[in-house]
Amino acid sequence: MAEIDHCCSTQLIDGDGGFNVAGLDNFMRTTKLSNCGLSYAVVAIMGPQSSGKSTLLNHLFHTNFREMDAYRGRSQTTKGIWIAHCVGIEPFTVAMDLEGTDGRERGEDDTTFEKQSALFALAIADIVLINMWCHDIGREHAANKPLLKTVFQVMTRLFSPRKTTLLFVIRDKTKTPLEYLEPILREDIQKIWNAVSKPESHKDTPLSEFFNVEVTALSSFEEKEEQFKEQVAQLRLCFFNSISPGGLAGDRRGVVPASGFSFSAQEIWKVIKENKDLDLPAHKVMVATVRCEEIANEKLLHLSSDEDWLALEEAVQCGPVSGFGRKLSSILETYFSEYDVEAFYFDEGVRNAKRKQLESKALDFVHPAYLNLLGHLRFKALEDFKSKLEQMLNKGEGLAASARTCTKSCMLEFDQGCADATIRQANWDASKVKEKLRRDIDAHTSSVRNAKLSELMVTYEKQLIRSLSEPVESLFDAAGRDTWASIRKLLTLETAIAASEFSTAISSFELDRSTVEKMLQDLRDYARNVLEKKAREEAGKVLIRMKDRFSAVFSHDNDSMPRVWTGKEDIKTITKDACTASLRLLSVMVAIRLDEKPDKIENILFSSLMEGSVAVASSQDRSITTSDPLSSSTWKEVSPKNTLITPVQCKSLWRRFKAETEYTVTQAISAQAYKRSNNWLPPPWAIVAMVVLGFNEFMLLLRNPLYLLLLFIAYLLSKAMWVQMDVPGQFQHGTLAGLISISSRFLPTVMNLLRRLSEEAQGNQTPEAPRQQSSLAFESFWNQNQLNPTSSIPESSVSSNISASDGGIEYSSPNLTRRRNTKIQEAELS
Repeated sequence: MAEIDHCCSTQLIDGDGGFNVAGLDNFMRTTKLSNCGLSYAVVAIMGPQSSGKSTLLNHLFHTNFREMDAYRGRSQTTKGIWIAHCVGIEPFTVAMDLEGTDGRERGEDDTTFEKQSALFALAIADIVLINMWCHDIGREHAANKPLLKTVFQVMTRLFSPRKTTLLFVIRDKTKTPLEYLEPILREDIQKIWNAVSKPESHKDTPLSEFFNVEVTALSSFEEKEEQFKEQVAQLRLCFFNSISPGGLAGDRRGVVPASGFSFSAQEIWKVIKENKDLDLPAHKVMVATVRCEEIANEKLLHLSSDEDWLALEEAVQCGPVSGFGRKLSSILETYFSEYDVEAFYFDEGVRNAKRKQLESKALDFVHPAYLNLLGHLRFKALEDFKSKLEQMLNKGEGLAASARTCTKSCMLEFDQGCADATIRQANWDASKVKEKLRRDIDAHTSSVRNAKLSELMVTYEKQLIRSLSEPVESLFDAAGRDTWASIRKLLTLETAIAASEFSTAISSFELDRSTVEKMLQDLRDYARNVLEKKAREEAGKVLIRMKDRFSAVFSHDNDSMPRVWTGKEDIKTITKDACTASLRLLSVMVAIRLDEKPDKIENILFSSLMEGSVAVASSQDRSITTSDPLSSSTWKEVSPKNTLITPVQCKSLWRRFKAETEYTVTQAISAQAYKRSNNWLPPPWAIVAMVVLGFNEFMLLLRNPLYLLLLFIAYLLSKAMWVQMDVPGQFQHGTLAGLISISSRFLPTVMNLLRRLSEEAQGNQTPEAPRQQSSLAFESFWNQNQLNPTSSIPESSVSSNISASDGGIEYSSPNLTRRRNTKIQEAELS
């Protein structure tokens, strides 16, 4: 009874031709048919109605198909097609009970369902039992003749049918031995086969090409039940291992894997219902296509939700994963292997094609993670390159050699990472990512190279500024005929030194020759620009330099000692020399002369300014004639870009220079005149004559000290009078004015002096009064002598240095101290 419960009989197709999809799926799920692969068989039975088909199947396979109740009369029992699991049969066997033929319920002319069910049985079943009565053998119009015609006719609709086993079961066997019945039956079968119209391609094809014909006989179930059961039990043994070589089943060329049985049955019945020819090989391919695609999609779905894959994908989002390729290969191989197992029994071509599609979809699904990993590897390699390159540069290694070493190391590291990320199932190419990494490394190397070169360039530019600015400024301070020659020599020397050092410094960069030459030329151009900029800067201070040069020449002698105006100097000649020096300085500062081109600027300036009439022009002579070489804004021999001071600006500067130095010359002339007017000493010959002729008087004074004392007292009184009346100051404005002033002040000065002496005498009545009076007179004289004797000289920015000596007062030439604001001068120059 337990076996009957496990047979799970199910109506597959109802009497109206409706396919029970849900029932078949439940049957497969309950009996686990889907797990059988190709290890299953289908046994169908057909025959006349009420011929005991269901009874035979129930006894043969322990199924529970509904049987006819003979006590209620003979009528149709099985409607449509039913299936059941053959309990206890190995391999898994499905029994298919077809509706009986030649039934009165469908009528004489309604044979459509008979043909459809017969074709369905031949397309699906491996073994077809044909149930027939023993007494019909040898009859021309027996009940089995229409059935066999139907079977053979539907074979023409199978383009390439598989070889099916036809097991003729002779029911209610009589006393006639089977060995006599079988030849007659085979002969009748051959006649029917020959009489059936066949396609042209199979017109001469023998029956054995399509069918394995087997014959067996059974006793009557009603009359000899026990014997029937024994014979059925013996027949049951034939169905064990029916699909093995030599088994009862046919060649099974068109067998469909068990997992595709449901879909295959549905599609076959659909084609049959549409009255189309059934191409079993094409149907097999179609079933394999659909089923393999379902399996592939199922595996792809499982892959997308696999925990190991999700964990691996999440880890890749954060950074490189060690063993990525091995782990992913294992995950993919798991699902590919499962697909291979489940699709193993389907058509090989379809199976392999769908596996390739599964591989392609699965690889496309995981490929973003692989690219993400390559991105992390590229980023890590690039960062390692940057770090290693910086370390090597800090150690003093050359850039080019360091870049090569670091590139080789990082590319090897990236290749190892790519090898670790490679999966067995794919031949992914990481060359694009590798090329991008190489481009990034080259870009960073270029960036570092440019930065280092810029630093070196800035360093040597600063070196050029230091080595050129101060020396050039010094050369301009001492500007002369050879100034620009010295500047050119300095420029050549310093540029050569900087270029040599720069070439050595960039040798480790391994630059191409053209790049090196360009950088060296840029350095030379920069040096020239520095010099030109310095020249323009110094040209803006030319007026100050001219006045300094004038002061240096005018106020110092040939030995660079401060000039002392003794009254014998030729101020005109000195002034001319000072102006010449200043004008020569101006001629040097007029233009940039770095190209050694001769010019006549100095001659033009001297001829126009020193020999011409350009001084401080009167209001009536301010117009500039067309013949004036300084009326132009450019120099003939000098390009505008090398012009520092235009001819017009030179004329303006010279006017200002003359105006600002005129006061110095005037002061020198005044000091010289003052020196001459205060020179009271007699000529040297007169002094010698006085010494010789006055020798006797001098000896008299030595013999009589009283005379000497009286002379000393007279000297003190005279000196006091001299100081009190400021005799030199009075004569400064002229001899006549001095005499008048002295005569008017002589008496008041004497009275004032006597009063003071009287006051001193009254306050100190001592025997040494005369000595004290003398001391007082001397002290008064000394105090007066400390006063500034040049009080009568007008105060100005230029002052004379005055010194007292025994011979009188000496004057030294004043230094030129007044300077105008530099900004005012630059504005005037512009």
